Amino acid sequence: MTVAMLDALISEYVAGDLPEPARVLIASHIEMKPSSAMMARTLEALAGQTLEATRTRALVNGERQIDSIMRSTPPHLRLVQSREKQSVLPRALHAHLGYDLDEVPWKTKLPGLKQHMIEHDKDDGSEMSLLWARPGRALPNHTHEGLELTLVLDGDFHDHRGSFGRGDVSVADEDLDHRPVAGMGKPCLCLSVLFAPIVLSGSKMGLLGDILGL
Repeated sequence: MTVAMLDALISEYVAGDLPEPARVLIASHIEMKPSSAMMARTLEALAGQTLEATRTRALVNGERQIDSIMRSTPPHLRLVQSREKQSVLPRALHAHLGYDLDEVPWKTKLPGLKQHMIEHDKDDGSEMSLLWARPGRALPNHTHEGLELTLVLDGDFHDHRGSFGRGDVSVADEDLDHRPVAGMGKPCLCLSVLFAPIVLSGSKMGLLGDILGL
């Protein structure tokens, strides 16, 4: 289900239908994942074909033009250039923030877990934030009242669904109850976009241990 939902988000991104926090997250994901960048380019090419068809004009040398579209990447879909490969923050996220990672004003949320709130819309309850977790740090078991998107910027984390590494997006909704755990290799850095609050779940003892970072 996660793959299908992510594909739908990429389609909405290409159509320009995503709210700004989700747009930044998906644009960053596309920069980091060549397969998603190819999908976005393909969707744009198909949209271009449809537009031309509605204009009832013959497409001269159609295959050649589509090949040209597929080879040329619009600025917002370009992959990270070689000189930028060492940067943790994708260009789309860096442009939205307006500052570098070493300038992020972190706040300790729990032992071994830091957060920087980027945006919080009090009207719809959505929020966009950076999360940093020390290696092996588990987030308290929780479920969701709405959609949650998590892009891994560095490191990795896992839950019962599998592992998520750099560039991967975890898509969670009301059907998911999980306990994300940062990988042991290095700290895990993520961009999180919430469209509704999370709800703590699981046993009281388990939650207490996760909250204390035990």
